[in-house]
Amino acid sequence: MRGVALKMLLGDRAKYLGLVFGIAFATMLMSQQVSIFIGLMARTASQILDVREADLWVMDPRVQYVEEVEPMTATQLWRVRGVEGVAWATPFFKALTVARSTDGVLQQVFMLGVDDASLAGLCPAMLMGSAADLKRPDAVVIDRAGHLFIWPGEEVKPGKSFELNDRRANVVGVCEAAAPFTTFPVVFAKYSDALRYVGRTRKPLSYVLVRAEPGQDVAALARRIEAETGLKALTWRQFMWATINYYLERTGIPVNFGITVLLGFIVGAAVAGQTFYIFVLENLRQFGALKAMGVGNGTILGMVTLQALVVAAIGYSLGIGFSAIFFEVTGRAAVSLRGFSLPWEVMLGTAAAVLLIILIASLASIRRVLVVDPAIVFRG
Repeated sequence: MRGVALKMLLGDRAKYLGLVFGIAFATMLMSQQVSIFIGLMARTASQILDVREADLWVMDPRVQYVEEVEPMTATQLWRVRGVEGVAWATPFFKALTVARSTDGVLQQVFMLGVDDASLAGLCPAMLMGSAADLKRPDAVVIDRAGHLFIWPGEEVKPGKSFELNDRRANVVGVCEAAAPFTTFPVVFAKYSDALRYVGRTRKPLSYVLVRAEPGQDVAALARRIEAETGLKALTWRQFMWATINYYLERTGIPVNFGITVLLGFIVGAAVAGQTFYIFVLENLRQFGALKAMGVGNGTILGMVTLQALVVAAIGYSLGIGFSAIFFEVTGRAAVSLRGFSLPWEVMLGTAAAVLLIILIASLASIRRVLVVDPAIVFRG
């Protein structure tokens, strides 16, 4: 009976293709939009994810997300270092400033200042140069995308220079930093140099990066830092989710993407449901003939289910394939679209959504097949 079911499905090529491409379109739309949404949310916390060495981020209690920097006095660093259980604590500077290339190009950049001695907080993915080169006078490390923005069309390599606050900055290394939410270049400098590039203020400290002593409970250490200093201490994961939640609550991004995904689901269910129902209606005489020959409802149900699953599998495979190709092509073609990908969790979630779509599409059709009168084959 499986062969008969597949021949019935493939016999009406127009409706078969309509079903497959309806499922493929819904799959591609849902997986693409969900993946882009996840990528955007990950971008909001990119600078947190790039700091691998720290167990805790310490900040002013009023800070809600990573871009909301409330400067602290330099003495706060020493207070944090004095807390029991802290292996080391280093300063971390973050600000927006404007870079001017020798060609006169102006570009707003993220200026990140890392500890002069340990360089804790520097992007770990160095493409050219070495981390030690950052200790040179007036040295900076720039991310690859930022190099392309400031010097478009030129080879990505160290050796360039630009001005920050009328001070010369020499590019000694190129890294692959995580893509930020706003596609500004990311520039790393020593903490002392970063303050000069942006301009010294009474409160120069943005964050304190803390490493716990071996065997120390990080959550307990965070509570101890908060109690003794009055500052806020978060693990990188807590700070990441605090940042993501800020964008979820304060922007229309989740609503807009949610509407698009919902529309993809509705369109897929409507197209697949209507087409599959018409397909079954036009094959009622064949199902009636099978019933007249003694084929039971269980076997008929299995045939219709097989047809639905074949359509779902082929449509899903095509849709996921198109979505994967989209991310592969755009990620290579445009530097501003780097970092977007198709997570396996999205693939599984989309597969579940497709199964729900095909279930909705086949429910009415299955009922019509089960109640069909075998005598229909003898009617005109």
